[in-house]
Amino acid sequence: MVDPRTDDLLAKDLAVDAGRVLLRIRGDYPADGDALALKNAGDLGSHDFLMAMLAQARPDDAVLSEEGADNPARLATERVWIVDPLDGTREFSERPRDDWAVHVALWERGELVAGAVALPAREQVFATDAPPAIPAASGGKIRLAVSRSRPPAWLPALVEALDAEVVPMGSAGVKAVSVLDGSTDAYVHAGGQYEWDSAAPVAVASAAGLHTSRVDGSPLLYNQPNVLLPDLVVCRPELAEQILAAVARLGIS
Repeated sequence: MVDPRTDDLLAKDLAVDAGRVLLRIRGDYPADGDALALKNAGDLGSHDFLMAMLAQARPDDAVLSEEGADNPARLATERVWIVDPLDGTREFSERPRDDWAVHVALWERGELVAGAVALPAREQVFATDAPPAIPAASGGKIRLAVSRSRPPAWLPALVEALDAEVVPMGSAGVKAVSVLDGSTDAYVHAGGQYEWDSAAPVAVASAAGLHTSRVDGSPLLYNQPNVLLPDLVVCRPELAEQILAAVARLGIS
C-alpha cells in the first residue's frame, strides 16, 4: 500500500528519521573507535533505512543512492528518489561536528518536485513542504560558503572579483542551505559532485526562491545516464547575474 503522505512530507520525514538513525549510530560508537568504521557504519545504516522505507512507502518508484548500486532501469522510470544517506561523512566522524546532512529528493518527469535536507546534529530540516523565506540581505560583503578542508584553487580569484568574504563549513548540503538560514549569500562549487550531492538542496533552494544553476548558468539536470553533476551555484536571486558573470570571466568550470 502506498503511503498516504504527500511526497514533500515523505521526503521531510525520511530525512529527519534517517538523521535519528545516524545520531544513534554516532552516539553508540566508542569514543576511541576507528573513524573509518564510523563513517562506514553511518553510510550503510542510513542507506539501509532509506531504502527500506522507500520500498514500503513508494514501492513503484526507483531510487538513486550514493551508497547503492545504480540501476539503469531508473532512466525509463517517471519517478526517481535521489538520496545521499550521509552528506559530510568526514564531519560525521569528527565528533562533535554538526555540519553534516541527510538529503532526500524526488525527481519526476524531468523536474525535482520534492526534497528535504536534514541537519540532524542541529535538529534542523529544510524542506519543500514549507520552504523557508529568503533571509533579509546582510548589507555587507557577499559571504561565500566554502569547503573547510578542500577549498578550490580558483577561490581566491573569485573572492577578489566579488570583494567577498569566505565562510568555511562542511558538507555540500550544509553549504547550500546556509544561504537559506542567512549564514551566507552564495555557494559556488566546481570540481566534482554527483546528483545526490545537490538534488535535495537544489529542490529546497529553488522552492524557496533562490537561484540555482550550473556555473555557466544552464539548468541542473537530474536522473541522467551519467550521474556526475560537477558544479552548481546556489545564491540569493539578486546576486546571480554578478556571480555568474564573475565565474565566466575567471573561466571557472
